[in-house]
Amino acid sequence: MTTEETQFTVGKTTFYQGENGTHPLFRIEPGIPCRDAREQSSELMGYVRELTITGLMDEKPMMIWAAHYLSAMAKALMDDAE
Repeated sequence: MTTEETQFTVGKTTFYQGENGTHPLFRIEPGIPCRDAREQSSELMGYVRELTITGLMDEKPMMIWAAHYLSAMAKALMDDAE
């Protein structure tokens, strides 16, 4: 793949959390190759899956909250890579 064919993140997607989703915690940086962003998103979703299972099976709600935040980060990466 040549440089001209490589697509990059635009850096416009912000991850919000907090009351009414008004506290921006991070923004995806522009210029990340979309392929890398998608790979990282997939990796995060793998962690989400493991945290969710552990949280449910071991009755650890903090694990489920961690999965919630990681899934939002993964979604932000995917949204910005589109």
